[in-house]
Amino acid sequence: MALIVQKYGGTSVGDLDRIRNVAKRVARTRDAGNDVVVILSAMSGVTDQLISMAGNICGTPDCREMDVLLATGEQTTVSLMAMTLQAMGYKARSMLGHQAEIITDSSYNRARIQEIGARRIKDLLGQGNIVVVAGFQGVDAQGDITTLGRGGSDTSAVAVAAALKADQCEIYTDVDGIYTADPNICAKARKLSRIAYDEMLEMASLGAKVLQIRSVEFAKKYNVPLHVRSSFNEEEGTMVVHEDANMEKVVVSGVTHNKNEARITLRKVPDKPGIASKILAPIAEAGIGVDMIIQNTRLSHMTDLTFTVPKSDFAAAMEIEKKVAEEIGAEEVLGDEDIAKVSVIGVGMRSHSGVASKMFATLSAENINILMISTSEIRISCVIEEKYTELAVRTLHSAFDLDSE
Repeated sequence: MALIVQKYGGTSVGDLDRIRNVAKRVARTRDAGNDVVVILSAMSGVTDQLISMAGNICGTPDCREMDVLLATGEQTTVSLMAMTLQAMGYKARSMLGHQAEIITDSSYNRARIQEIGARRIKDLLGQGNIVVVAGFQGVDAQGDITTLGRGGSDTSAVAVAAALKADQCEIYTDVDGIYTADPNICAKARKLSRIAYDEMLEMASLGAKVLQIRSVEFAKKYNVPLHVRSSFNEEEGTMVVHEDANMEKVVVSGVTHNKNEARITLRKVPDKPGIASKILAPIAEAGIGVDMIIQNTRLSHMTDLTFTVPKSDFAAAMEIEKKVAEEIGAEEVLGDEDIAKVSVIGVGMRSHSGVASKMFATLSAENINILMISTSEIRISCVIEEKYTELAVRTLHSAFDLDSE
């Protein structure tokens, strides 16, 4: 008998018919002799509706009360799922985040899991129940409801799987696995049978929306095998696991893109110690994440500093940097939202050379100008003009021999 954690996203439980279909899949897993814990998201669209309702009441709702409101989406889904399974003749119990002892910090709307007391889940499993747990939510030390941010149900599932020492965590979504590129823009993209945690971490951070990045971090840290698959068919998906020797033989495993970033440049900044901190510290204090950073040296002890931020934070970041520019004596602040980041990823880069030059030559052949470059041990990213995104992805996919046969 195996212990399997299954997570189903909002589209998988979008209405009562889909909830019934998921319940049948869960039942089959149970009938095969396995213990099953199910983690559910809210029905698709419900979270957005709740956010809209709160916005109609006040412009900036209290973060604590927003978490109380948003948690009701998953509460609805888990109760309906438990009822459906009971109607099918199975023992089932639903649990909310606080009942499952998912303990988080107090960062409302984006809380981080600190521990999971799995005692109650284990007790219910021992009594023969299918346990249905609300994803996306937890409770802080003060007993207040918290939520984990967008995609938080993935993190809930992996964290529960780690706490229970589950044999496998299955992430069911509306796609049937991890692809070498977004199949919506690259028709020749292939589904991967296996991918390393590190590759998946890079993909998740660079625009691939199949898995939430914190869930992959949890899986890697606690060695939880992830199986990403579709809830709409029975096909095998993609296993996310520790890398092996065969994975290193493939130089590039995938090409990702992200259109949700913007670029900010401070021109003619005094080139002296502490300036970079003065520029970026206010951004961090505002809770805005900075990705790529480039500094260009000028003559006369001046420099330009360029960095990227999420497009949703662009306006706020520009206002902050205009004030900073006045304080430090920078000449001007420039912003650009019409950019995209294209990346090639693969653990094989550790043992193969020439990937960067091939990527640059491929983009150059298509007359695509590179605005910024950043690298890691297994990834190379280029910022380009947004209008060339699809062309860049397709040409890089072909250049690195990723096209399907």
